[in-house]
Amino acid sequence: MSEQPGPALVSTPSSRGRRWVFAALGSLVVALLIGAARYRAEGQGKSGSPADERVVSVVVTNAERRSVPISLDGLGTVVARSTVTVKPQVDGRLDRVVFREGQSVKQGDVLAEIDPRPFNAALAAAEATLEKDRATLAGAQINLRRFTELAKSGIATGQSVDDQRALVEQLRATVQGDRAQIDRAKLDVEYARVVSPIDGVTGIRLVDAGNIIHTTDPGLVVVTQLDPIDVVFSLPMDDLVEVSDALKKEALPVDARDRTGNRTIATGKLDLIDNQINTATGTIRLKASFSNPDKHLWPNQFVKASVVVRTEEDALVVPAVAIQRGPTGSFVYVVEDGDVAAARPVEVERIQGEIALLRSGITEGERVVLDGQAQLKPGSKVQPRARTET
Repeated sequence: MSEQPGPALVSTPSSRGRRWVFAALGSLVVALLIGAARYRAEGQGKSGSPADERVVSVVVTNAERRSVPISLDGLGTVVARSTVTVKPQVDGRLDRVVFREGQSVKQGDVLAEIDPRPFNAALAAAEATLEKDRATLAGAQINLRRFTELAKSGIATGQSVDDQRALVEQLRATVQGDRAQIDRAKLDVEYARVVSPIDGVTGIRLVDAGNIIHTTDPGLVVVTQLDPIDVVFSLPMDDLVEVSDALKKEALPVDARDRTGNRTIATGKLDLIDNQINTATGTIRLKASFSNPDKHLWPNQFVKASVVVRTEEDALVVPAVAIQRGPTGSFVYVVEDGDVAAARPVEVERIQGEIALLRSGITEGERVVLDGQAQLKPGSKVQPRARTET
């Protein structure tokens, strides 16, 4: 048998159309992928450009050299130079209260008066006793002279002369005692007038006129000396050597400031360093004295004390807010030529209040960034603005 040829594969119009559609879709997908990749690459390149060229507004000031007082700060308490509770020294009825509460008084000013009549009567009685005993003494002395003459004639015995002499000595001692009683009575009369023992300011009255008062009572009033006045404050014991050496050279000024530390209340001088360190707190106590005519310092008031131990001449300083902390230490941002920010490592000697003293890292006159550091990195473009003084 002869072989019959199979049916030939015939390309129909519908199959050719499908192949064309698939090829077109494939080309479209490839083109889209290529376009998307190119757009992403161009977009990333354009998006980094504005950030690199963004200008950051910053506040700057110039590093400068000047003399800086170096001070040590500690918390302190105002202490009155003298505080006296005025008590009666004799018992009696309080006739009159002379002082006003809160009044400034001088030493010796009368504060109150106790009924003096019992003490005047006692004084008069003591003086009368003295006169009586003096008369008795005079009679005994006359008799002693008489007995002495009689003894020379043999009329009086030696025993009688000795007895009379002893009587005279006894009466002399009695007269001395009478004089002491008069002095004591005069003191009682004086004590009936209660006076201020110091210059100061009276407090709240503790007893009213008309009361019977005694020497054992709590007192009439407390008088406190407010001018001059002292401040006792503490510093870390590590500062002891520096303060002690400075105090040997000259008197050290001390500022008493309010609790915020922003306002100076008074300026005085350091008087002494305590003779022992508090082992519990590791601090040393110091005392400073202040003139206080305006009464701005008050006993038991809390203050911040600042003692100036020396002056650092020609110190390189910048505001303390310019100092930044990094992994490798302290640094500041400076604005270089072309208004470009640069990070400079610095060695800080100490922070003194609102300024920082630098040992190295920058030079005098360089522009240092005070505000806006968080938006900076080395090479950032900046728009520097001068600091506004407040």
